[in-house]
Amino acid sequence: MAIVARDLTLLGTGSVLHKVQSGLLRSATTIILHGIHRSDIMRDSHAPVRKSRKRLVEGKPADCVVPKRPLTAQVKEVLDLLKRHGSKQVRDSMGPRYGVHTDKAFGVPVGTLQTLAKRIGRDHELAAELWKTGWYEARMMAAFIDDPERVTPAQMDRWCRDFDNWGICDTVCFHLFDRTPHAFAKITQWAGRKEEFVKRAAFALLACLALHDRRDDNRPFIDGLALVEDAASDERNFVKKGISWALRLIGNRNSELHCAALDVAKRLSQSEDAAERWIGKDAVRDLNSAATKRRVEGRAAKARKKLQVEK
Repeated sequence: MAIVARDLTLLGTGSVLHKVQSGLLRSATTIILHGIHRSDIMRDSHAPVRKSRKRLVEGKPADCVVPKRPLTAQVKEVLDLLKRHGSKQVRDSMGPRYGVHTDKAFGVPVGTLQTLAKRIGRDHELAAELWKTGWYEARMMAAFIDDPERVTPAQMDRWCRDFDNWGICDTVCFHLFDRTPHAFAKITQWAGRKEEFVKRAAFALLACLALHDRRDDNRPFIDGLALVEDAASDERNFVKKGISWALRLIGNRNSELHCAALDVAKRLSQSEDAAERWIGKDAVRDLNSAATKRRVEGRAAKARKKLQVEK
């Protein structure tokens, strides 16, 4: 979909902010980096609204319907929009507060990015061009608007090679890559790579699938636990945190995987290797928590009830 900056500046009028449950935020701490400030999206909300006489696209609100424009113009308009919504305070806090280090950032809160992306809608071509700009927020936007059905394995490899901080890595995995049919294959491929954020991507993607995937088959996640155990000696901070994240979320899926993940975690916790021991103890603590046990038991009860209904 083509966009006009004038239309996007109307976000403050009647927009509905994206809401995420606090529990999900704690499980996926890699997603929301900054609090959203209403002033960030209301800044241009008093711009005059003119009724559009353009041809309506079926199913789209009038203020989102715009004429087709060259892709280069769309990219420029999005970058201008991001610059306008940027904040020096947010930009300066990204490294010290959140560990996201980048030389190309406007300082736009993630909540604002998600609101802007929702107005743009799915656009595979625009996402590809935004990614090429190298801007942190443009790449975040690309993850939000790209169409998972059109993402190819080659694109996943290209974008993964560009990952240079955990914020981009985890956001792309959480909002885009785990919705593609190539996700499990890429986990296996990337888990053996040397590059820090490529390897992190393997386990961030595994964690996201453990959280989002709706299949009943445990086999892919059992295979994932083997990858976790093989990679657990990597002492790099972002890699071992990604591995721990995957191990814990696999163990939260159901009773069988909880037992399997806890077995892996206990073995790692007894290791002489410091990185393995850290991952194991972190996972054992989470998997043995009362909250995790309630969650797993609740899912087991639902599964039993579903079987009874099917019978």
